[in-house]
Order: sequence, then structure tokens, then C-alpha cells
Amino acid sequence: MLHLSGPILTAAGEEAPQAWVVGGRITFERPTGSAPTRRLAGYALPGLADLHCHIGINDSGEGTTLETAREQMRRNRDTGVLLIRDAGSIIDNSPLQATAPGEAGHLMPDLVRCGRHVARTRRYLIGYADEVDPQDLPAAVTTQAERSDGWVKIVGDWIDRDKGDLAPCWSADDFRAAADAAHAAGARITAHTFDEETIPLMLQAGFDCLEHATGLTDETIPAVAEAGIPVVTTLVNVDRFTDYADQGERKFPQYAAHMRRLRGERFERTCDAVDAGVQLLTGTDSGGVLGHGIIHDELDEIAKCGLSAEQILDAAVFAPHEFLRKPGLVEGAPANLIVTAEDPRRDHRALRDLDAIMLRGEVVGG
Repeated sequence: MLHLSGPILTAAGEEAPQAWVVGGRITFERPTGSAPTRRLAGYALPGLADLHCHIGINDSGEGTTLETAREQMRRNRDTGVLLIRDAGSIIDNSPLQATAPGEAGHLMPDLVRCGRHVARTRRYLIGYADEVDPQDLPAAVTTQAERSDGWVKIVGDWIDRDKGDLAPCWSADDFRAAADAAHAAGARITAHTFDEETIPLMLQAGFDCLEHATGLTDETIPAVAEAGIPVVTTLVNVDRFTDYADQGERKFPQYAAHMRRLRGERFERTCDAVDAGVQLLTGTDSGGVLGHGIIHDELDEIAKCGLSAEQILDAAVFAPHEFLRKPGLVEGAPANLIVTAEDPRRDHRALRDLDAIMLRGEVVGG
């Protein structure tokens, strides 16, 4: 039995004075009996979330071993990330959801899988995705929905070599068919999107989430807010757009200029979206070119947009749990939480210095 002396941050704007961990679960009622109790002081809150993370891809764009994928999970866990939505993996990483009692460091973050992401043939990074032609898109979405934990991700836009610039990979009918196929399979659907032209097509098709969404405009921001569709930030990846522009400059100068402009507008665009009521969810795009365990760099980037510590906390903790339908710190929920000495509602940087990281009631770090 463990006593969390609090305060306990249970939801945005809500707290409880104290809580207990009994049998690996949270209770807000003082337990009776004479069982020994340890005390853990500090601000307790649900773990951080990374909703755009690739578990099982290495920096060469190849699938890893399960052991390497487990180490990627561990790196994220040790920064306080206890909830991960995998945004597409080359390998079947479902074995990482199993617990192996007695194994050192065996407890891993909750993993919500998207299966393998789906891209149009020759319109994405080689080897990453299941590449299909438009007529095969609904069937591919259905297949990945069956392999996932209720999520499918497609690549909505990429460089069009004929145009020399970013462009949607699919027609409006294709996007609608993909969304219909996912929903018919009982899954939700999200998409990688950089370009301005793609977001209206996804809104019309009924997509459930937007990844990156660097193409938000004054026209589409209110529409996204009205539809209640959240945006997964990945600002640490957007900061790398100059690198991608440099790589494509010689063959595709229009694309390079476009990418630099999207990067230059990233903070203002994110701030405008939040002001309009768009819900942000934190994601890093870890895996591939970016390493794992960089959630705090993402929070620092969000802070540069002018968001308050409480807004950052909502994007990084409370809203992701609600969106993925995962319990936070509620009665009877698994005790997946972090504890910090300073109040993260005053300064998000308090989340870098964790006194404890707990999974299923067991302290695994901090």
C-alpha cells in the first residue's frame, strides 16, 4: 500500500488532496486495516502521452527486433511517457503489450497500435508503409484496422514529383472511402498531412484526427475546431523541415520553399489553432529520423507558441487520455502516474524532474 500525499491532479482544473495505491490501483478512500503504508509526497498526475510515436522503426527506415522496440518503449517511459499511440510500425509490436513479471524493467507504457501506415504507391519513404493504389485503399485500411487497436493511419500528402511540390496523395472520393472503411471496421482514422490542400478533403471525409497539420490556414482552422478534430503537434519534427528542404532543393525548389514557409509559420499557426478552440495532443514523431525519449523537447516547442503551462499539461496528459479512452487517475484505475516536486501547472519544465514514475502501482523510475 502506498499513500500519495498529494495534491493529485485528476483532470484539467481538478485535483484531489490525496490518494492511495492498493493492489496496483488508485483509490481516493483511505484503506482500512493495518497493512504497512509508504508515503510519496508531491504533485501526482497521469503519465505523459506521445500520440505520434513509431515503435519498431530504426533511423534507417527499417524494422527493428522486438528487443530494440522494447528499448524504444523504455526510453519513452523513463521520461514520464506512460501512454503511447504508435503511428505506424513496420513490425508487429503487439507482443510489447504483454507483461513479463519478474523481468527487470518489464513494465512498459500503455501502447495503442495503428498497425502499419498506408501510403500511395511511390508517394512516401521507401519501406515504411503498406503502399497501395487508390482502388486498393479501402481494403488496405480494413486490413490495418483488423491488425490495430482501433486506429488506422494513412499518408494524406507527400511530394508530387510531377508538380515538384507537396500535394494530396488521394482524391476526395479516396479519402471518403478510406474513412468509411475504417469506421465500418470499428476503427478511427488519422493521417499524415503537411499540405494546405489536404485538410479540407479530410474534413469532408470525416477523419478523426490530424497528424502534423502544418497546412492549417485561416479558413481551415475554424472548420477543424467546429468539427472537434484534434491535431497532434510534432513540432520537434516540423523544426526539421529546413533539413528536408535542403535535401530536395536541387530537384524540387518549389517544394523546398514550401517546407521552409511551413516551418516559419509553425508557432503562429499553432497559437491561432488553440485560440480558435482546436484541441492539441502531444506527439513527437519519434522513430525513424528522430530518436525516442524527446517528449520534453516537444513540450518546450509548444511553450514557444505562447501556451500556458496548464494548456501544455492538457495537451500532454489529460486530453490524450480522454481521446484514447484511457482512464487517468480515477477510482479503481491502474496506478500509472508520475510525481514531481514542483507544480507543473505553473511551469511545464517541472515535468523534466520526476520524483517517481509508476506503472501498475510499481515505481519504475524517477
